[in-house]
Amino acid sequence: MAEQGADEGASPERGRSRAWWRSSPVRGGPSWRGWHGGPPWWNRPDGEEPRWPWRSTLVLTVVVMVGSNAAAGLQEGERASLEPFARLLLLLGAVLLLWRRKYPVQVAFGTAATAMVYLGAGYPYGPVFLTVALGVFSAVVAGHRGAAWTAMGAFWAGHVLVAHWLYRWLPPAGDDAADWGQEVVVVTWVVAIVAFSELARARREQWARDRAERAQAARRRADEERLRIARELHDVLAHSISVINVQAGVGLALLDSDPEQARTALTTIKAASKEALGEVRQVLDTLRTPGDAPRAPAPGLARLPELVEQAAGAGLTVEVEGTAAALPPGTDLAAFRIVQEALTNVVRHSGSRHARVRLERGEGEGGGELRLRIDDDGPATGADAGGSGNGLAGMRERVAALGGTIEAGPRADGGFRVLAVLPVRASREAEEDR
Repeated sequence: MAEQGADEGASPERGRSRAWWRSSPVRGGPSWRGWHGGPPWWNRPDGEEPRWPWRSTLVLTVVVMVGSNAAAGLQEGERASLEPFARLLLLLGAVLLLWRRKYPVQVAFGTAATAMVYLGAGYPYGPVFLTVALGVFSAVVAGHRGAAWTAMGAFWAGHVLVAHWLYRWLPPAGDDAADWGQEVVVVTWVVAIVAFSELARARREQWARDRAERAQAARRRADEERLRIARELHDVLAHSISVINVQAGVGLALLDSDPEQARTALTTIKAASKEALGEVRQVLDTLRTPGDAPRAPAPGLARLPELVEQAAGAGLTVEVEGTAAALPPGTDLAAFRIVQEALTNVVRHSGSRHARVRLERGEGEGGGELRLRIDDDGPATGADAGGSGNGLAGMRERVAALGGTIEAGPRADGGFRVLAVLPVRASREAEEDR
């Protein structure tokens, strides 16, 4: 509870930057993803304010101080004893690591210099090397590879000078030159540190790329979902409002001369508006409860007779040829919306009161294809005959999502034609991928 309260009082920027562990499956506590495949401390998101590594620094300080005491006992008579100055150097090198996340370059050079002074003063070999290793590691994973390698190279060069040349003038008195075989161990130690640091840096960059790709994929899915909902709302509202507009005009024109026909027009308006509200509510329900199954099945070509009846109420006679049964849900919905939008455009933009809808199911490997053709004989009643923008764009988006093709434009002999080809196999694969 204390940790939760501290997070709630933190700044919004800090809360966002630490959101990667809030998805822990254990409620009320952070995820230990750093121990089994998730991002460790060095993989924090870019821009996050570095936190003070108190715990790890304290542990390392204890290890260095205790280990150096043990090393001094084992090397008694060979190296200088641990004086207060030596302990101060050990403590300084360890404490510098508190700033390794905020100032990694300075810490890398600082720990190398402190360890070099310690060794140059003739104090015992031991865990002092750990401070240099961690300082260089932090600089590499932070992206300062050149500085880290320079600090490590300078430390190794200084060690060679002290161990093989300057030892004559440095404590302890009477010290001999180090065995050159010892340098093999030192070089191996240096290479291991650099290799481990580079591996950690590469993993951090890979995690950063994966995080960016996941964010991009999430944005793409959100954009696709917004487009899908926009298409659904446009198709539902455009068709129903077109029917309502036509019937309202009929009702107004016949209100005085033929009240019974006006009543029929009002009845059609009521039915069309009720159906539109139901479909809009179904679309909006998917926004309120993401992930839940819709309460009603998505419309398909099985509702084509209802569409023909609505068009007849708007004064349009529709002739349907052919059938297309057992379509995947995505293809079925797209086909229904294409026919609906095409008939809506006929009602709104064509002077013809007759339209023809032809369905052809071509069989083939994997399910074949569905061909839709909607014709009217015109003439156009406006500059944007056949639909001006959103309607045709929505049809093209639906067809493209299924890997099909669509053509829409004036016929050579007059009128307007919409021809769409929907591959059934591709749509089935798309359904399975979802």
